Amino acid sequence: MDDTLAAAIDAPHARAVEHVISHLDVDVERGLTTAEAGQRRLRFGENRLPEAAVRPAWLKFAAQFNQLVVWILIAAAVIAGATGDLIDTAAILAIVLLNGVLGFVQEERAEQALESLKKMAVPATRVRRDGELTSLLARELVPGDVVLLEAGDSVPADARLIEAFAMTVQEAALTGESVPVEKNARQVVQAAVAPADRTNMIFFGTAITTGKGTAVVTSIGASTELGRIAGMLAREEREPTPLQKRLAELGRILVVVCLAIVAVIAGLLLLRGMPLMEVLLPAVSLAVAAVPEGLPTVVTVALALGLRRLVRRNALVRKLPSVETLGSVTVICTDKTGTLTRNEMTVRELVVGDVGYEVTGTGYAPHGEFRPQPTAGTEPSSNESDLELALLVGLRCNNSRVVPTDDGEHWQVLGDPTEGALVVVAMKRGLPPSDDSFRLEYEIPFDSTRKLMSTVFRRSDGSRVMYVKGAPEAVLALSRARRIAGKDEPFTDDNRATVLRRNAEMAGRALRVLALAYRNDPPLDEENAEAELTFVGLVGMIDPPRDEVRDAVALCRQAGIRPVMITGDHPGTAEAIARELGILDDQAPQVLSGRELDQLDDAELERRVTQTSVYARVTAEHKLRVVHAWKRRGEIVAMTGDGVNDAPAVKAADIGIAMGITGTDVTKEASDMVLTDDNFTSIVHAVEEGRGILDNIQKVIHY
Repeated sequence: MDDTLAAAIDAPHARAVEHVISHLDVDVERGLTTAEAGQRRLRFGENRLPEAAVRPAWLKFAAQFNQLVVWILIAAAVIAGATGDLIDTAAILAIVLLNGVLGFVQEERAEQALESLKKMAVPATRVRRDGELTSLLARELVPGDVVLLEAGDSVPADARLIEAFAMTVQEAALTGESVPVEKNARQVVQAAVAPADRTNMIFFGTAITTGKGTAVVTSIGASTELGRIAGMLAREEREPTPLQKRLAELGRILVVVCLAIVAVIAGLLLLRGMPLMEVLLPAVSLAVAAVPEGLPTVVTVALALGLRRLVRRNALVRKLPSVETLGSVTVICTDKTGTLTRNEMTVRELVVGDVGYEVTGTGYAPHGEFRPQPTAGTEPSSNESDLELALLVGLRCNNSRVVPTDDGEHWQVLGDPTEGALVVVAMKRGLPPSDDSFRLEYEIPFDSTRKLMSTVFRRSDGSRVMYVKGAPEAVLALSRARRIAGKDEPFTDDNRATVLRRNAEMAGRALRVLALAYRNDPPLDEENAEAELTFVGLVGMIDPPRDEVRDAVALCRQAGIRPVMITGDHPGTAEAIARELGILDDQAPQVLSGRELDQLDDAELERRVTQTSVYARVTAEHKLRVVHAWKRRGEIVAMTGDGVNDAPAVKAADIGIAMGITGTDVTKEASDMVLTDDNFTSIVHAVEEGRGILDNIQKVIHY
């Protein structure tokens, strides 16, 4: 096997696909031979991430006694037994044992609940081997394997795309990007770009949203982007919680106090002339009496009761001491997608003719209103039929469906979230998702070169109509007329300038903007069909903030807690959402991108974190640096996340918080707490509960 194989795996996104295939020494049409795949498996190992060893139950139980205060109690019990005070010995040991059992039972319950949250997946993929298409388990893949993927498939390894047809990939779990990423096999990007910008690559742990393609595996297991993050996770050591630090300090004080008592009492009795053995008994008895035997149990019971209250607030705490840490939090670093926002693309605005419409309602529920917003200084030129035509274009130029969930209380999109948003907004207007009077004749799929998607339908009267959606610049370039006031009229340069200005305004509000158009009786020749279009309107959508988060952010500020957004999403989108929620303000107005973070050393970052409320287009390493910077300033940091890229920072934080619904298993394992409803507001409620628990514990310790 050629030694260049290892080199070809390095930065495949910065190489032409032919170069990658050549260095991987593979025939794309036939794939690897079984013999060659076996040799590569011996060299590279199985395609799986290293798994942490499962701690046996006895070790978890023993860990409950690993506190200095508990050791002092055990020492006191031994001394009491040696002096013949068996009742005190039994009482102290019973307290120590009860403390250990309570902690062990609570943590085991949390672990069992966490296991029930994990999603099961079938790790199989289609691969070319020995000239045939076969299905293999993902762990059997090796570098050089040629895999075939289509919408709905999970990506089984890091791979360089050979060809891609209208392919988009949901990479939120890895990069934090809230919308599916368009892929282009022929593109070559710079070696230093972040994974979110490697549009010619697909990554282990992501999912194909639309389209299909072929790719050659370049990295497996620990060498993948997912594996690299897992390696960072393994290197990140957990620190003791504030409560554990305080109890350890209290234990050291007790040791000093007990030894001082023994020394003083023994010295006084010796001065009175008592024999040494008679001196030791009262001195040691007083030292044992000075130890607060009930403290560990009272603290454990207070934490356990608090944990039960937190469960009712949708927060599942995995480690008892972490309950108290919640009450000490001063900074909450939070992911955006799915935590602050709904992770459901929603149409916010429509521009049809000269009229803009605000669309109410959030998420995928088909309920909302259309509120006209005429442009200042212009006479509104539009009518209801124009609006319904625009909605019809989005509905028919579409491959997604919106259906109720199993419980019947919510709605979900089957397909691309952007297309799903177009279906939902049409349903809000009462348009039926399907219509038997339209029959699909053919579709021209979206691709990143044309930046368009078109569908051609035959009506019941035999006429044909083409519906088109795509990037505004691309649609405008092909439009010769516009639809206004129920009529088609010629498209002038002034009209185009107006549309481009409205597009820029909507994009400035962090909306994702699509243009809609149609053509009656298009030619049967697909190559020439996308021309002579009639422009219908613009549609702007966004992943909207959760309704309740704004109040939760305000509550954080009132409580002296600093909210910080750290996301892999685009800076413009992150800034718009942060301003809407009140996270970005005049006291901390800065927005830093991942590239800007790379220019800062740790000292400069530590200085600037207090002025920065939003970090965008960041990687796992960036998130980790921000958490460490806050901790070096002496803050108690909570970090929330759902994707694998959040896991190292979640583990490094004083309290790591994972999403229970959308969170990956890796992030849940790294966390101290899991939110069962994926809601930022639940974090605030948990902190509020934690402060009450902390106050109770402090009262006990003072007493």
